Amino acid sequence: MSGRSVDKAVDGAGRAAGRAPVVAALDLGQSKVACFIMKADGVRHADRTIRVAGAGHVQSRGVRGGGIVNMDEAAQAIGHAVERAERAAGCPVSGVVVTTAIGQMASHRVQARVSLGANPVGDADLARAIGMALAQIRLPNRRPIHVLPIAWSVDGARGVHDPRSMKGHSLGLDLLVVSMAESAFNGLSHCLELAHLDLQGVAAAPVVSSLAALEDDEMDLGCVCIDMGGGSTSAAVWGGRSLLHIESLNVGGDHVTADIARGLSTSRAGAERLKTLHGSAMADAHEDREMLEAPPRGEDASAGPIFVQRAMLKTVIAPRVEETLELLRDRLRSAGVGLEPGAGLVLTGGASQLNGVRELAIRVFDRPVRLGKPQRAPHLADAASGPAFCSAAGVLLRAAYGPREAVSARKLMSRQISAADAPRVHRGGIVARAAGWLRENL
Repeated sequence: MSGRSVDKAVDGAGRAAGRAPVVAALDLGQSKVACFIMKADGVRHADRTIRVAGAGHVQSRGVRGGGIVNMDEAAQAIGHAVERAERAAGCPVSGVVVTTAIGQMASHRVQARVSLGANPVGDADLARAIGMALAQIRLPNRRPIHVLPIAWSVDGARGVHDPRSMKGHSLGLDLLVVSMAESAFNGLSHCLELAHLDLQGVAAAPVVSSLAALEDDEMDLGCVCIDMGGGSTSAAVWGGRSLLHIESLNVGGDHVTADIARGLSTSRAGAERLKTLHGSAMADAHEDREMLEAPPRGEDASAGPIFVQRAMLKTVIAPRVEETLELLRDRLRSAGVGLEPGAGLVLTGGASQLNGVRELAIRVFDRPVRLGKPQRAPHLADAASGPAFCSAAGVLLRAAYGPREAVSARKLMSRQISAADAPRVHRGGIVARAAGWLRENL
């Protein structure tokens, strides 16, 4: 890990010399750790795509049960993934934006309403509404990681995309705050320190996966992006071009592997191999009686291999996947997140690649389902271009094209937010950062 300290010093010297900074995304999950690096010339405005300069991924260690359980092991895995990406990109990085689903991520909506004067709505009115909404956020023992205005209204008339220059008596705002457990955030921050990396931001996996996998029409007309990882299954609900809700379950592909290992009395490695090569989430009563071979559990050299019917493997896998999707569906219904008829689902994450998951999702949610890929990063190598890498690509796409947060990542990383973190207005106009946010998000 000492190499990371050297790289950090070199990168700092490069910045001091005026070199354009790079953006590094770190996908921290229970199954893998992946790092994508984008240089300044990787932003392709002509077609709103990006070019990833370097990618690296390794098997995850030290992450389980929705959190980091071994700091040293997790830091080593992070260091190895980042070093591989640095070699591929030909440049070092000193900090990363982490995308993950650990920490019991959830979303909270707050509303604010401010009175308007005789003049049309201006930047100062928007800043006042944001400040009033921020002042209402009370999330004990949780750390906000996304703060996104999702709906404006003038005199109660909703559906306003840009209220500026409109006239009325009151301006309303709906603000969505995505948060994670404070203890998980502190653990993540400490783990990055052990890996000699600066934590530049945290992004919820389903949010940034959506940016990589969804079409603009899907975000506008309504869609649910379900990110199926090794240790969790999370969802981001979109409508009217805004993020409406986040839901997360601490159940993922590794739980399916554990079910196979227990049910068929094989090792975890053997169970993972059976799942990957022969598994399916759609049980079939008429499945043929093909026999599959798996290693026994334990280290007894005299024990022979285990033979199971392929149909039996499916009867272990299908109930767990179906239960997970049904629980997620019920959670979304309980949250009151209504989707228009015909609004679809997009599946991302490594566990979504299991045979039969798409077909089972169609049956559970009763709506169109497709498998998502990081389509706006067209030059990725085949090994890093599947559904499992949507969240890492999404971090880079967000850095290039937004949406920008109402509160900067620096403030979100340093402390709890307050009304003082709203965009400020100076004489002659709004400050540059706030002006950029308003220009790009309204």
